[in-house]
Amino acid sequence: MSRKSALVMALVVGFASFAAGYPPAVAEEAGHGHEEHGHGDEDGHGEEKGHGDHEEQEGLIELSDEQIRTAGIQLAKAGPGAIGTRLSLPGEIRFDEDRTAHVVPRTPGVVESVEVNLGQQVKQGQLLAVIASQQVSELRSELAAANRRLDLVRTTYRREEKLWKEGISAEQDYLQARQAMHEAEITQANASQKLKAIAGEGSRASGNRYELRAPFAGTVVEKHLVLGEVVSDASNAFTLSDLSRVWATFSIAPKDLAVVRVGKPVKVVSPDLQTEVSGSVAYIGNLLGEQTRTATARAVLNNPEGAWRPGLFVSIELTTSSHQVSVSVPATAIQTVEEKPTVFVRVEHGFLAQPVVLGGTSDGFVEIRQGLDAGAEVVTQGSFVLKSELGKGSADHAH
Repeated sequence: MSRKSALVMALVVGFASFAAGYPPAVAEEAGHGHEEHGHGDEDGHGEEKGHGDHEEQEGLIELSDEQIRTAGIQLAKAGPGAIGTRLSLPGEIRFDEDRTAHVVPRTPGVVESVEVNLGQQVKQGQLLAVIASQQVSELRSELAAANRRLDLVRTTYRREEKLWKEGISAEQDYLQARQAMHEAEITQANASQKLKAIAGEGSRASGNRYELRAPFAGTVVEKHLVLGEVVSDASNAFTLSDLSRVWATFSIAPKDLAVVRVGKPVKVVSPDLQTEVSGSVAYIGNLLGEQTRTATARAVLNNPEGAWRPGLFVSIELTTSSHQVSVSVPATAIQTVEEKPTVFVRVEHGFLAQPVVLGGTSDGFVEIRQGLDAGAEVVTQGSFVLKSELGKGSADHAH
């Protein structure tokens, strides 16, 4: 074994021994043993033989099966696979507008109480605020008057109906009483509908008060009411959004519209959060923006933990096409050695650093165009350790 191979072997044995809890002396003894063996040829031919062995073993790191297990090295076979052409577009997380509501007062009034705070989670129908309004008072008075008049004309109608059936009263009196009752019913229903339009269904307020309630479960993302404030029917009192689902919006250039379709899978990546989530294209606009000359598109994302916050910038990745390749490996198998992409291939006595020529990348796999055959076993986890040991060996050989 060459001096370089012996030194690398000593380093690896030391690394494996340290991980297994053996004394460092074991590694040192192994190193000294190989050194003595290398100098055993007194006539100098041993040195020449070692030099030739170094050339043959360039890039080889010798490891036993036990050392491989100790270092936590994992392998995968290179083989055929599908590599897609990817399109990466800038995007932004926004509210799901289908689940976002601007809660406004339905009539002018004065804020009597505010029951929720900014950022609070609310349930459907939960009370948000109470507003006192003169218009609500007038509508309730109108409804009360309509109810009293309806009770009166119903009593008159029943009496006229009885007298007409007994032949005491004329039919004309009965018909007039029935007509008056129908008109009173219409008036009462109209007054009731006007009050419901202002105060809402199922309102428990009375007098001149009406209640603002949550139309659905969500989060109070905007709040513009304070106690005693005078509001109008144009005031934006609250903005409520269901943040369990959000939109990832992005723009598509005209040249890419032919390959991006509704329903196409997308991957939304956040460098800030260091996370990603899968979704699909839910909408592509039919018009191009006047300023950008691009089509607006969006993907709908589930957001149960609330991590995807509106306003967050993200990257939208789409696979536009896919093709089969002869050899592909997991992206984690690729290391850069001497500024060249390299994989560590399993050989009989360890691993060989093999430079390769890369192709496309898709879904965590990389195409290998040259330098590796299908069926070869490559390191997918622990390759950085091998790269470090290879670098140490090269440095020692240089000295």
